[in-house]
Amino acid sequence: MRSMLAALAVVACSALLLAAPAASVVAGKVVYERCLACHALAYDRTGPRHCGLFGRRAGSVPGFAYSDAMRRSAIVWDEKTLNLFLADPLQTVPGTSMGYAGVKDKAERADLIAYLKQACQ
Repeated sequence: MRSMLAALAVVACSALLLAAPAASVVAGKVVYERCLACHALAYDRTGPRHCGLFGRRAGSVPGFAYSDAMRRSAIVWDEKTLNLFLADPLQTVPGTSMGYAGVKDKAERADLIAYLKQACQ
């Protein structure tokens, strides 16, 4: 009986994983178009460049004028921290100068993160 329940649990978890859509780099590029008003991949604009983002400490691009809040945040950008920040930048880093309400849709954030990871390789 236990082995049967364990097998059913594995099947149920597998079905959930298969049902979750994979992040789309192509869709992420479309979402990134919203970011282009302030950011670019390879150079700083009103916001800092995004290439080199993963593994970088927030507020650390040399020569970019970050808010004190971002410099003090101690965030190191990875999929998890970027997902939290993009969901609600003003809540995640109170005092940030990024005056954008965020990407509220979870799938859009996943797509955007997939695009950023691929675009900067």
